[in-house]
Amino acid sequence: MPNSLRAKCIIVGDSCSGKSAITQVFHSDGSHFPKNYAMTTGVELVTKPVHVQDTHDAVELFIYDSAGKELFSDMVQNHWANPSMVVVVYDVTNETSFNSCAKWLERVRSQKPSVTMPSVLIANKIDLDERRVVSMKEGQDFADSNGLEYFECSAKEMQNVEQPFLYLAKTFHKLYQDRIEYFMSMT
Repeated sequence: MPNSLRAKCIIVGDSCSGKSAITQVFHSDGSHFPKNYAMTTGVELVTKPVHVQDTHDAVELFIYDSAGKELFSDMVQNHWANPSMVVVVYDVTNETSFNSCAKWLERVRSQKPSVTMPSVLIANKIDLDERRVVSMKEGQDFADSNGLEYFECSAKEMQNVEQPFLYLAKTFHKLYQDRIEYFMSMT
C-alpha cells in the first residue's frame, strides 16, 4: 500500500527573487507563469503531491511562499512553525538577494534548531545570463558550506523548476523510511 506523507515546505528569500513565480510554475506543472507581479504580503499556501521516484509513495508538499520584505517578517515567521524542509531562493542578477540567503536560512532553521531538514538553494532567473552578477560557483560554494543542495532555474522559462522539489520529496521520504527502519529495529 502506498504511503502518502505530508511535508511543510518553507520558501524564503528577498522580495523580487522569484519565490512566487517558482511556486506557481511548480504548482501548475509548468503551465502558468505569473505575468502580472503582485508582491506577497504574508504567506501564500499551495499544496501539491509529488511522486517519489522508484517507489509507490508520494509526498504531499504544503508549500508556504513567504513575503520577502522585512516589513512582513514577524507575521511570516508565525507560519514557519515545524518546517519539514526549506527552499532558499535568490536572483542571479541581484547580489543583495544572494547575500541575504544566510539570514533567511538562519531564520527558518531557528524554528527547529536541533533537526536536520532537507534544504535547497535555488539560483533563479538564469534566463537573464547577460545580467548575471552571482556566479554558479558562488552559489554552489554557499550551498556546500551550509548543507544545501544547489539548483539553478528560470521560472520565466519554466526551466528546471521541478527538480528542487523532486529532490526535497525524495530526501524527505528517505528520512521517513530511515526512521521507520530505526524504530522497527528497536522492537
